[in-house]
Amino acid sequence: MTMADRLSMTLGRATEAGTQVVGRDLGIDTMRGIAILMVIGIHALPQPLRSWETLVDAALRPAVPVFLFATGYLTARSGRVPLAKRIKTALIPYAIAFVAAYIYMALHNPAMDHRPTTTVARFVLAYVFVYYYVFVYVGCTFGLWLMFRLHDDAPDSRERLAVLLTLSIGLALICGSYLDPLLQHFGYSDSLIQEARLRDIPFWFGFAALGALLAISDIGLAVRNMHGLLAGGALVACAIYATIRISGIGDAADYDSVAFFVFAGLISALLFALPLRAPFLASIGSGSYFIYLWHIFIIMIVRDHGGLRDLGAGTEFIATFAITAAASVTGLLMVRMVAPPSLVRWLGA
Repeated sequence: MTMADRLSMTLGRATEAGTQVVGRDLGIDTMRGIAILMVIGIHALPQPLRSWETLVDAALRPAVPVFLFATGYLTARSGRVPLAKRIKTALIPYAIAFVAAYIYMALHNPAMDHRPTTTVARFVLAYVFVYYYVFVYVGCTFGLWLMFRLHDDAPDSRERLAVLLTLSIGLALICGSYLDPLLQHFGYSDSLIQEARLRDIPFWFGFAALGALLAISDIGLAVRNMHGLLAGGALVACAIYATIRISGIGDAADYDSVAFFVFAGLISALLFALPLRAPFLASIGSGSYFIYLWHIFIIMIVRDHGGLRDLGAGTEFIATFAITAAASVTGLLMVRMVAPPSLVRWLGA
């Protein structure tokens, strides 16, 4: 049997298993599958962004909020946060990917700073490639753990939790609006402010809070019947967010703005409301952390050595996306097929 045949059989089993894996939600994993393809799309765009690239980038940016929304929803459904297990599950695959990313960066940058303090800072701040999401997830997980610890089994605990989640969304909007003016007021550089905004945990936690709120309240049931309204609202919000970014009106940040929060929140709620049950996408979604950690290597190799820049921005984007998506999914299936279960877990697959 050839490797292609084995991959085909593994893909078939993964697709069939999408509805059979105990403890997994097919709809949520489908959302994650869509979101990780959006992540690949964001990173496949040629840099720097021009008008049409910015429009595409804006449409794809809700990817990270969708992941956090799903985390909040599943946490509220289970009613518990296994904090140590989640942190371990996030950090071990990240540590392995960090070592590989560090080696790749060192090979392509002979002048790279290898001092131990700098290396530790790179790891703690996830300052390699696009790994900031790792500690955003860890921070949001801690926030969910703390929030569920604050409420008990009293008769009104559900209502109090809903209030806490609603207040968290309000705090997210406040932090998204005022973090950068505060840092500018104290004279920090634009590059440092950008890094801080990427790691604005209270802002990102708002999406996890939104997912949890829909899981525990009647709002979630109502949202299920609002496909058209959510789709229309998301389209309008996308137009506003993209226009702000293209024209530079007001807060034109990629993330961490009120316009982005509204758009990404509506997209997350829309994907939640739609009856999406796609086993193949769900099988990708269940391994989305592996794809997130490793797809960027393919992007970098294609950019550094693929010679696609001469084909034009549009062709480069499509080719980079197609190559990266195909290679990432194939890598996920191969790891699941040949690696022992412990290694599969360590790689986030």
